[in-house]
Amino acid sequence: MRQTRQLRKKTGWKGVIAILFLSTGLVAASHITFTSPAEAKPSDIQMVPQSFTSLAETVSPAVINIRTVKTIKGGGRVFRHFSRPPFGEDDPEQEMFERFFGRRPQGDFKQRSLGSGFIIDKDGHIVTNNHVIENADQIKVILKDGDEYDAKIIGRDPNTDLALIKIKSGNNFPVLQFGSSENLKVGQWVVAIGSPFGLEHTVTAGIVSAKGRVIGSGPYDDFIQTDASINPGNSGGPLINMKGEVIGINTAIIAGGQGIGFAIPVDLARGIIKQLKAHGSVTRGWLGVGIQDLNREIADYYGVEGKKGTLVMEVFPGDPADEAGIKPRDIIISVAGKDVESSRDLTGIIANIPVGEKIKVKVLRNGREKTLRVTIAKRKDTIAASDDAQQGNELGIQVSELTEEMARRFRIKGIEGVIVSRVEPGSKGEEGGVLMGDIIKEINHKEVKSVRDYYAIIDKIKDGGVISFFINRMNRGFLVIKLTK
Repeated sequence: MRQTRQLRKKTGWKGVIAILFLSTGLVAASHITFTSPAEAKPSDIQMVPQSFTSLAETVSPAVINIRTVKTIKGGGRVFRHFSRPPFGEDDPEQEMFERFFGRRPQGDFKQRSLGSGFIIDKDGHIVTNNHVIENADQIKVILKDGDEYDAKIIGRDPNTDLALIKIKSGNNFPVLQFGSSENLKVGQWVVAIGSPFGLEHTVTAGIVSAKGRVIGSGPYDDFIQTDASINPGNSGGPLINMKGEVIGINTAIIAGGQGIGFAIPVDLARGIIKQLKAHGSVTRGWLGVGIQDLNREIADYYGVEGKKGTLVMEVFPGDPADEAGIKPRDIIISVAGKDVESSRDLTGIIANIPVGEKIKVKVLRNGREKTLRVTIAKRKDTIAASDDAQQGNELGIQVSELTEEMARRFRIKGIEGVIVSRVEPGSKGEEGGVLMGDIIKEINHKEVKSVRDYYAIIDKIKDGGVISFFINRMNRGFLVIKLTK
């Protein structure tokens, strides 16, 4: 006590506290607790876990390193001189067109990339990110014990950036179990395991910084934010709670943002993984409306309390909402018995409703509640594992709306049809002779007036069916190109 008084005179109380902490060693930090209300539980006030060692040893064997090889196709610097430009040789319109849609890919080369994943069953199914394995020519999986396996894609879902791959079964693979992201609380400890920059089985720890983050990566953004260190190569690896359960799939980082990483919640991933495993693709519900969140002014104008609900901006003709009687300027406040507080809520709820199911949709119309019955349709944005799809089109043809400005600039007569904005190298479209800049007027004698028409017609053609494109090629006139789907 006398020594403490002497220290206080020289350093003050803060100095005494600092010296006492240092003198007891760093381990003491794991036992420090704050005085708290009687109702607080010890587990709620523990500052730092005593050790992550046991957790890391238990979980790490089921985490794998993924190495992929992708062929990036093009034609190098001489491509422009030896390929067939859609505007004819040395046509100045080619440069103008490329300003709209970008230059054609150049240079064939092998691109190697790294990622992570984790085994979910004894059959060798592995969860990872879609961007880790998308368009890969070769996928190699490396376990912690050094064993290597070739993997095949079972299914992928670009909308949530999830993918399921599989390695040869028959081995006693270690597996990870799913936990619950819904019960996850901000401030809870989590551990990330993966291969940042190719450094296999790197273990980092942090806390849940936030939930429900929207970062603009897709229509189903609902990320867990964490300050557990995540870097390139961590993609597809698990975010683990202190029970050793997967509560997220590490997916994204902010460039230049240290300590800010994002993981897909496992409750969102669970149903998608189940569909990928069973069908190789994901089927989502579709309502057929264009929506936006309510701001304060719109909520006040329509007399909506608390800005809860989502405003219908557009109803697509012939889709479920249109057939059920939903109208523009309706405010959707409830779907299938679940409250809708934002556009993201509505998108997520509808996506998880089985196709063909009849549900009740409650709307506010002119200040009055109205309940409508809607039969959910299938959203047309899925990609199967066997597709060589680009933007949802297995032909490798991307199309855009033909606008008045585009027609005027490229001296196109009329704006009926869609314009080919890209043809993927090596795709069926390229092999069949479709060129960037072609205007597709008809498919199998059916008029194409919009991008929506194009995909609707293509989707109805069965695999192996003949597709006849009636095309207007600039400076060359009309022609017909036939492909097999």
